Amino acid sequence: MQYIIPILIILMILTALKSKLPVYDTFITGAGDGMKIVLGIFPALLAVLTAAYMLRASGAIDLIISFISPITDLIGIPREVLPLAMIRPISGGGALGILTDTLNTYGADGEIGKIASVIMGSTETTFYCLCVYFAKTRVKHTLRAVPCAVIGDITGIVVGTLLIKLLNF
Repeated sequence: MQYIIPILIILMILTALKSKLPVYDTFITGAGDGMKIVLGIFPALLAVLTAAYMLRASGAIDLIISFISPITDLIGIPREVLPLAMIRPISGGGALGILTDTLNTYGADGEIGKIASVIMGSTETTFYCLCVYFAKTRVKHTLRAVPCAVIGDITGIVVGTLLIKLLNF
């Protein structure tokens, strides 16, 4: 398993040499194109990641959770997984940190650990992906994409929680 990447690299180099392509020049051109992409999406990524860390550090997430918890209590979503549900659409790294804390605190086999794991697997870093996509493609009309993506995340959270509770996995 550890040799797959080196084998793929060697196969690409051999294929390029067989096709008489300038391997080094092609690599340099590709790396330059990659850097242009990074420079194009970096401002949007910086804004999203800064917003995620500001939300966590300011306590705004706790305020939002206290506001929406009456609704989530009716649905059966534990309050302990709400920080994960709030951060996951913004930051994958932040969500992974919250998931790790949740699993360390409540265990991976308990209901809260299972629900947190399902939330992590059934949702997406929505705003991160949209920022990267929209920054690269220069999409102007984003009003429909954001609500649809958020509805998809909410659906994943609610259905995942209900399945864990109903099926007692």
